Amino acid sequence: MTTENFATRYENLPNTLPLFPLPNAVVMPGCQLPLNIFEPRYLNMVQDALRADRLIGMVQPEPDPTDGDDVVIYRTGTAGRITFFNETDDGRLLIVLTGVCRFDIVEELPALRGYREAQVDWNRFRLDYDETAGDPMPGNRQQLMNLLKTYFAHKHMETDWSAVDKMDTLALVNRLTCALPIEPVERQLLIEAVSPETRMSSLLTLLRYETLQTPSVSTQRH
Repeated sequence: MTTENFATRYENLPNTLPLFPLPNAVVMPGCQLPLNIFEPRYLNMVQDALRADRLIGMVQPEPDPTDGDDVVIYRTGTAGRITFFNETDDGRLLIVLTGVCRFDIVEELPALRGYREAQVDWNRFRLDYDETAGDPMPGNRQQLMNLLKTYFAHKHMETDWSAVDKMDTLALVNRLTCALPIEPVERQLLIEAVSPETRMSSLLTLLRYETLQTPSVSTQRH
């Protein structure tokens, strides 16, 4: 879901995407992801995207992936649109991706410029363009907030609760999908939850489970 004036319309989404498999770097529709690009192949990827539709497919590597270029990736990710970029004096690109729509990988294509590309299918996630901001899951907001506060206390984490309170429910669920310190397989479950209701249900289940585990000792701020 995106409200940007310059965003790609659903019917104009491309059949192929560059893929960026990066651990602990997830973007969901409407969320933003800052990235520091320095590897030559990914500099190529960003430059090519800037010359085209500015879309990059963020995908998670599977746990314990193969080293090197043959890293095993999950087959569902999110396309992010480059909404900001800056060139640095030492040859890096600083970019911000804004999540547009999730996709399924149909098949990978030959890597012509060093980075991976794939034919993709958007059909399963047409709702990413149809979801409306606000609370599509009435009755679950307070339950989510209660569990979230218990989870943060359990994990010795801190956050700005006044800012959290101002977020609409869908934006909050998507942001938590990106930001919570959870395992890749758990995050992937949230990424692949097609509807907001399913994603909310999975998130509530995950938070309940996590609060039953042994507390961590570090203090983090999110």
